[in-house]
Amino acid sequence: MFDGYSMSELGAIFAMQGFAGLILFSVFVLMALGLAIIFGQMGVINMAHGEFMILGAYVTYLCSNLFSAYLPGLFAISFFVSIVLAFIAAGALGMLVEWGLIRHLYRRPLDTLLATWGLSLILQQLYRSVFGAREVGVQLPDWMMGSLPLTDMIEVPINGIVVMALAMLIAGGVYLMMFRSTWGKQVRAVMQNRSMAGAVGIDTERTDRLTFGIGCGVAGVAGAAFTMIGSTGPTAGQLYIVDTFLVVVFGGAASLLGTIASALSISQAQSVMEFFLSGSMAKVLTLLTVVGILMLRPQGLFALKIRR
Repeated sequence: MFDGYSMSELGAIFAMQGFAGLILFSVFVLMALGLAIIFGQMGVINMAHGEFMILGAYVTYLCSNLFSAYLPGLFAISFFVSIVLAFIAAGALGMLVEWGLIRHLYRRPLDTLLATWGLSLILQQLYRSVFGAREVGVQLPDWMMGSLPLTDMIEVPINGIVVMALAMLIAGGVYLMMFRSTWGKQVRAVMQNRSMAGAVGIDTERTDRLTFGIGCGVAGVAGAAFTMIGSTGPTAGQLYIVDTFLVVVFGGAASLLGTIASALSISQAQSVMEFFLSGSMAKVLTLLTVVGILMLRPQGLFALKIRR
């Protein structure tokens, strides 16, 4: 597999693929954080999570076009405006879905899986009807273009650095919300004992709706970040949903640290193997490795200890 490469070339390859893996890690983290909030904290299997990501991507696409056409002087800040709008749009749709569909299916995982899978098909067709079947790309501001040369053989794209910084910022924000805020305490209380949480005055229905909405909103931010490194299509979210569930389950469904560690290990493994092997073979080997580890440790890499 390494035949024909010198040590310096291998070093450069591993460095470049490692950075590419960090960009993929950033998208995985943003997707998995939203899913970890919904699946890990609420126990809801949301098969439409990828479509909330694509909603954020299309919001970013529309915002970019509007700034380019009507506010060209402010186009440099269009990406930051897109992030806020993507979070609001995906979060609002998530809260609407929770109110109209999910709240009737709690503690019925198979029904939830089937209902959200049907929702994903509906959203895909809606995107196809509104935006067309072809993939669309987002025009990047000038300050995101180009790359930073580290050595003669290694360069890192600026847009990748921005995506990684965004992922770390969102991860920090989710940590503060979950473990340092009143809302986070309410979410964890409802997760551990819904009846007792309601008895002490926590509005469990409102907490569920906000939790689902924030999880979907984070997925929308992932979609905004995704447009910086790839094109967007109606079915693009399905390419990431399996990997995202893999990241959440492998890391431990209710563990924020586990989600980040799992996303890093899976993204790096896929990125390096895709260079030397095919993309499908890299996914197969990654999946087999994760399944083997989960057979030995079913609770994932990091599991919260809860007193029963």
